[in-house]
Formats: sequence, structure tokens, C-alpha cells
Amino acid sequence: MLYGAGLAGIAELCLIVYCFLDVIRTPPRHVRNLPKPVWLILCFIPPILGPLSWLLFGRPPNGAGNLPYKGNVGSFPEYERPGRAVAQNPDDDEAFLRQLRERAEEQRRRASEQARRIRDEEQPPPV
Repeated sequence: MLYGAGLAGIAELCLIVYCFLDVIRTPPRHVRNLPKPVWLILCFIPPILGPLSWLLFGRPPNGAGNLPYKGNVGSFPEYERPGRAVAQNPDDDEAFLRQLRERAEEQRRRASEQARRIRDEEQPPPV
């Protein structure tokens, strides 16, 4: 009987500590129903009801506010997404090189047109 009460006390303490740390780690904009300082107090005052109410009513849905990535709402950041294709050597990508050549050619064409326009504007009209 004494061991059961000791285990219940340890479980209660673990629940309180977990919920307290969870409230601290959650960004204020993700906390639901009450302000963050109120949830911090509620984790300690009613020993079992406070932490349980945090888990049920205050915590962000799916724990979205506690992800280690800043500003993340439940998905991986773009460059850490599982299965993302790793960048290859650009010299091996023919489509990429073709796109670069087309872009360079377009820039050369625009530059020559602009130079021609400037040259035509600078020349006086024939008399």
C-alpha cells in the first residue's frame, strides 16, 4: 500500500514537471484558452487537475507549438524535409545548363537592343 502511494506521488510530480516545462516551451501565440502565466500557475495549484487541464485545453493541437523549428506549424522546414532531393552537381544537369544559356542569350539580346536604341537617340537626324 505504501509503495502504491509513493508511485502515485512520483507520477504526479512527473506530470507536474512535464506540464510546467511544456508550458514554458510553448510560444505564447500557440497557447489556447488562457494566458501563458495563468497556465504556469495552474500547473502547480490544483496538483492533478492543473496539468491535466493544460494537456486537454491549453496545449496547442498536436503539440504544434513545441516543435524545435522556429515558426513551424507541424511540417518540416523546406531543407530538412524527408525524401527531399539533394542538390546535384549543376554541370551534370543539362536542363539547368540549357536554361542558363537561354537566359544569358536573352540578356545579351536585351543589352544589344538597349545599346542600339541609345545609339539611335544620340545620332542627330539626317539633314
